[in-house]
Amino acid sequence: MTEKLSPRALMEKLVSFPTVSRDSNLPLIDWVEDYLTTHGVTAHRMEAPGQPEKAALFAHAGPWQEGAVVLSGHTDVVPVDGQAWETDPYEVIEAEGRFYGRGTCDMKGFDALAIWALVEAQGRDLTTPLQLALSYDEEIGCFGAPHLIRAMEPVLPKGRVVIVGEPSMMQVVTGHKGDVGLNVHVHGFEVHSSLLHMGVSAVHEAARLIDWANQRNRLNRAASRDEVAALFDPPWTTQHVGTIEGGTASNITAKDCRFLIECRTLPGVSLDGWKAEFRAFAAEVEAEMQAVHPDARIEISDAFQVSGLVPEEQGRAEALARVLTGDNGTHVVSYGTEAGQFQDAGYSVIICGPGDIEQAHQANEFLSVEQFQAGQDFMAALLDHLSG
Repeated sequence: MTEKLSPRALMEKLVSFPTVSRDSNLPLIDWVEDYLTTHGVTAHRMEAPGQPEKAALFAHAGPWQEGAVVLSGHTDVVPVDGQAWETDPYEVIEAEGRFYGRGTCDMKGFDALAIWALVEAQGRDLTTPLQLALSYDEEIGCFGAPHLIRAMEPVLPKGRVVIVGEPSMMQVVTGHKGDVGLNVHVHGFEVHSSLLHMGVSAVHEAARLIDWANQRNRLNRAASRDEVAALFDPPWTTQHVGTIEGGTASNITAKDCRFLIECRTLPGVSLDGWKAEFRAFAAEVEAEMQAVHPDARIEISDAFQVSGLVPEEQGRAEALARVLTGDNGTHVVSYGTEAGQFQDAGYSVIICGPGDIEQAHQANEFLSVEQFQAGQDFMAALLDHLSG
């Protein structure tokens, strides 16, 4: 594998690996590691804790010193199950000015550009180093990035700036909401519904917990907001329950009810604080349940937690990205990424990548040829910048 591949050829190769989050990403990681090694870049892999079928990868090019620019992407994609694709989702098809394929937009197009840039960097006399960070399990809660960040720090010189390549139409995104989820299992006590007062309905009690989310949404929507909050759509912290299951029959008080509650927080809102507030209310409900029957209870466990990206004052990453793109607008998003996790670790971070987030996860996902070229132009400008 001595030939240098073009960004398009790299994207075609990455897309050919069906790295759905529920499956292994090792074939992709193996190939990228081999490709980088062939071109003189030492790649380091990190096995996912408790998941030997998954791994992350990171690498460094340029002078062995601190202050690198880190290009961060994820290797996993969402499933195509039940989607009506008109082409093979794991083959890049160019048509009507678009590259179709699962992950072209989110986010193997950027990953390909980042790999291309790292190999190009290896052959240049850089004054500032470039690093690559490829994670796993982003699509199911950004679980891989924190492990990757911790694994990089003792091996590579600490980077300073992180560019997360989620699709932003190459706009410089400086903030996103945090996201936290809790698994809730309400245990009731079964009786015939005609004896309702003697039982504890897990469905009824779960409804109280879900209504707490409704009440918080109303309060948050009505509250005053600062300049940062006003940038978001919607400009408030939101609570949501997407699925619920429980109950045995229409005439039996439900023994069990399960749901996941999530909260998308504005930057600066404490994720741990939100969890504590929900748990405190659940404890009040549980006490009332146990007053009816001592076996009734509420189990709550962490599902995921993704830090928000807080806009930085005079951030290095923002300044660099604005120079490279010419974008001077103010942009934030409500979806979550690993950007906040890198920020928590002391990096200056922005989001800037090719493609439109509206295409992510869709049937016939695509990345426009124009956006892919804009991404390549960005990487070329970055290499020139790092070369001094």
